[in-house]
Amino acid sequence: MCKHSYSKALLVASACLVSGMTNEEAFSQDRSQARSMVISQSGIVASESPLASQAGAAVLQRGGNAVDAAIAAQAVMTVVAPMWNGIGGDLFAIVYDAKSGKYYGLNASGWAPAGQSIERLHGKGLREMPEYGIESATVPGSVDGWQKLVDRFGKKKLDELLAPAIQIAQDGFPVTEWIALHFAKEVDLLRNNEAAAKTFLISDRAPKMGEVFRNPDLAWSLRQIAQGGRDAFYRGEITQRLLALSARHGGSFAAKDFSDFSSEWVEPISTTYRGWTVYELPPNLQGIGALEMLNLMEQFDLGKFGLNSTRALHVQIEAKKLAYADVLRYIGDPKKSKMPITGMLSKQYAADRAKLIDMDHAKCEVAPGTLVPDPGDTIYLSVVDREGNMVSLIESNYASFGSGLVADGTGFVLHDRGALFSLDPASPNALAGHKRPLHTIIPAFMQKDQVRIAFGIMGGWNQAQAHAQFVSHVVDFNQNIQGALETARFTKYSFAGCDVDLENRIPGNVRAELEAKGHKLTMHNGYSDTFGGGQAVMRDYATGVNYGASDPRKDGAAIPELTIEAWPSK
Repeated sequence: MCKHSYSKALLVASACLVSGMTNEEAFSQDRSQARSMVISQSGIVASESPLASQAGAAVLQRGGNAVDAAIAAQAVMTVVAPMWNGIGGDLFAIVYDAKSGKYYGLNASGWAPAGQSIERLHGKGLREMPEYGIESATVPGSVDGWQKLVDRFGKKKLDELLAPAIQIAQDGFPVTEWIALHFAKEVDLLRNNEAAAKTFLISDRAPKMGEVFRNPDLAWSLRQIAQGGRDAFYRGEITQRLLALSARHGGSFAAKDFSDFSSEWVEPISTTYRGWTVYELPPNLQGIGALEMLNLMEQFDLGKFGLNSTRALHVQIEAKKLAYADVLRYIGDPKKSKMPITGMLSKQYAADRAKLIDMDHAKCEVAPGTLVPDPGDTIYLSVVDREGNMVSLIESNYASFGSGLVADGTGFVLHDRGALFSLDPASPNALAGHKRPLHTIIPAFMQKDQVRIAFGIMGGWNQAQAHAQFVSHVVDFNQNIQGALETARFTKYSFAGCDVDLENRIPGNVRAELEAKGHKLTMHNGYSDTFGGGQAVMRDYATGVNYGASDPRKDGAAIPELTIEAWPSK
């Protein structure tokens, strides 16, 4: 044993007993993750911006709870990442209420205008849903979601929670690295709409990294909501400006589309994975795809295969294809279509379907399974408070800067979530008035015994497959939540073909071995945002200790609440 002080030797010996390492190994071990987790007995906010995390942590310090902090943080995200999220988008959340010991799901996704239809778009010469413009827009659900969350769980009022976002929008903030890159990508889109260009461009160019960006129009919109609540958005001056935007561009929005809208509380769905329970929200979301993937992956001993080994990645990629084929075939708005939820989550169905995975060859074409219907760009953040309440929240404009349209004087883009509708009348996701489209954004939880983790990874169709990989990293490979976020991931945005995107931080032999099985790989360097960015918080209820993690694929941070009650006087 090396020479150390007696007290340090005791600490090392204790660590070695827990980990099974020798003393020498404890002092010399390397690690694969770049950052440590944030660990605290107080609350933690993990978001894609340090400013947003700081705003949420400050709310916790002022006596707010996890829901209050999540709303404050997300409001700041609407200011600092306007391409990915905003009050013109949709929101989903899972809340774990420590007092009741229950999970509560919120679906704050908007519906298509009552006057929207497949026939209407066919009459305009459209054969596919447009990706941008007024026809791609649905009623935004986020602000109603804020109100529902505050009314049911919050300790603070909206005016206090929105104050940091209002100040940042008015005074400005220095643009960060990732945000500057994404601003620059969308200059042409923003130039297509005069109000969008006025709001987001500086002298007809994108804001640069480190340049202070201000959005006084968004500050005005947030003040309206702070003072008037959700009605300011759905029945007030903001509504009138959105209706004027729709009329100017030939859209079908009417006042009742906004005034009649309400988000809804839903029961989370779940599956088990090697002793853990994983929760997602039910359709119209793709979260069921993550659960089906896990059921398929559970048929194979990934832990023995090795982290990011050829065999482990092959199984996960093939499981993704099978699960997503079912999502695309069966999932839509449950109020408009009957869906085989029970069948898709069946362990027996997964066992049968897993037999289609050929360990030697990639399948480029995968059909959905046969199931009987049951009867009758994005930001993510997570919060845990000192009482053990937890929030998993995700919000999105869908594509970067959504529809590309800004109503005069509002400071935010109208999202383009309607682009995910199908114009095939036979599809469960067929466009119809007051129907919600299939959604890609999904918040999640996982739990085992006294440990709960709130997590999410943004990125369109990347999300369900990224969730399944995160769970596997924690469960199969014993990674902590920071390591599980950092580990190299694969993604496949397409539904057909053998194409797969992969980060180059995998072991050196894996690329050639996957290609030999028929996978067509596109490699990405380092930590690529092609694979989404995630956040996670964890609580050990046995010890009362909280943990936070933030993905290096974003500018974000996990920030703990300070609980210093009084600073010492000079």
